[in-house]
Amino acid sequence: MTLFDENVSVVPAPRQRWRRGTVVGVWSLTIAVIVLFVMTFLPSAYVIQQPGPVYNTLGTAASADGQQVPLITVPDEKDSTSTGQLDLLTVQVSGNREHTPSWIELVSAWFDRSRAVVPIDRIFPAGQSTEQRNSENAALMTDSQLEASAAALRELGYDVPQEIAVNSTDDSGAAKDKLQQGDVITSVDGTAVATIDDIRAAVQKAAGQPVTIGYERDGTASTVQITPRETTSDGQTQYLLGVVLMMSFDLPVDVKIQLNDVGGPSAGMMFALGIIDKMSPGDLTGGQHIAGTGTIDADGNVGPIGGIRQKLYGARDAGATWFLAPEANCNEVVGHVPDGIRVFSTSTLSQSLTILETIRDGGDLDALPTCTS
Repeated sequence: MTLFDENVSVVPAPRQRWRRGTVVGVWSLTIAVIVLFVMTFLPSAYVIQQPGPVYNTLGTAASADGQQVPLITVPDEKDSTSTGQLDLLTVQVSGNREHTPSWIELVSAWFDRSRAVVPIDRIFPAGQSTEQRNSENAALMTDSQLEASAAALRELGYDVPQEIAVNSTDDSGAAKDKLQQGDVITSVDGTAVATIDDIRAAVQKAAGQPVTIGYERDGTASTVQITPRETTSDGQTQYLLGVVLMMSFDLPVDVKIQLNDVGGPSAGMMFALGIIDKMSPGDLTGGQHIAGTGTIDADGNVGPIGGIRQKLYGARDAGATWFLAPEANCNEVVGHVPDGIRVFSTSTLSQSLTILETIRDGGDLDALPTCTS
């Protein structure tokens, strides 16, 4: 008996071929994995803005040595029983020129309504070092606190004289060796200036041509000619003197604001409201949790800020139910208000106070200004 028929050949079963769609899918997945791997290490030209810490101007903040101290202190404080909150908001930036976010992080942020992907040049202008940016933001915060103090005191009826002073000069700027810290700027091209915006406008109008700066140093009046340096930021041409200016005020009341590691001017309005609350009898908040943002000048004008969408979410996450937004930011507010918070628009400190009083007293909220499309 034979086990095998020598005339019969055994043919292996044919290998099953993948369908065309399967092959395309496998290759697509492989390429996607490779691209994602490469993108993890490729530098980007963007940074991420996201909600930052929230501070109650009627509460406390950490001092330089880590101790909790009142965020705002005024002599003879009349209101120590505030049951509500007046929150100022901040925005954190993830990334810088030395360490940009990965493309995967950027994609994740793109689909997160509380975060924003912005060009790095908008946050870190080309040619500006991190040290220079930090110094500028610190000066803006100091200026904001002084402006807020002046605005609050003027709202309360005090007389507050003011002047524009040089806070610092850029070692490579146009004003190097021409202006110095402490100089008081009085005019540009013979026209008196009362605010920093007056100076900026006059310099921009000159479009790079030399400008004559009038100033006082140690009580002596003088002039100097400076040719502004041209720079481009976020696609816009600007002309800079290379100085950091700040308003100087002769405050009749010793207002102290303690807030470390926060820069920029956007907390001005909330500082002013906090000062007024502490210097006035009663409680501006009526026990309500109110947040807000906006620059302020000594005349009480509320100006626009950056990152308002992130601040809206920061306010919501901190538990605020009311939000005061600068009128000039309303186009960024509409359609981006998170659930659980109601927004009112404001353009002046007086208007902000009216909003607070209406909320506190249970008045007609529908009569207050809001952001509309």
